[in-house]
Amino acid sequence: MSTTRREAVRQALNASAGFRSAQDLYADLRADGSKIGLTTVYRALQALSDSGEIDVLRTDDGEAVYRACDSGSHHHHLVCRVCSTAVEVEGPTVERWAAEMGEAHGFTDVTHSVEIFGTCASCSRLS
Repeated sequence: MSTTRREAVRQALNASAGFRSAQDLYADLRADGSKIGLTTVYRALQALSDSGEIDVLRTDDGEAVYRACDSGSHHHHLVCRVCSTAVEVEGPTVERWAAEMGEAHGFTDVTHSVEIFGTCASCSRLS
């Protein structure tokens, strides 16, 4: 895949607030005149995710959404169900638990992801 296409996807994520779907990013890029294909957007997102440059999570309905990563270290997210605002949170208790569960069951190279969903203070005030 062309590095310039991957860079275009990275820039689109950097310009976005919150998490965005691949289809949303594709529509933004096309609206800006890019000739990029949806398959290329997905490939770029996978490459950026694999390298740790972006965050990816699954919404309540199972859709993968992406955003530029604020932190290069392992972290979790607290995500608003209404506006998709996300806050990076640490989870040392979760980290210990995941390692202990892996060890207790003879697993090695254990990884995990934890996403916490709720309604942010701003959206709660609107209800």
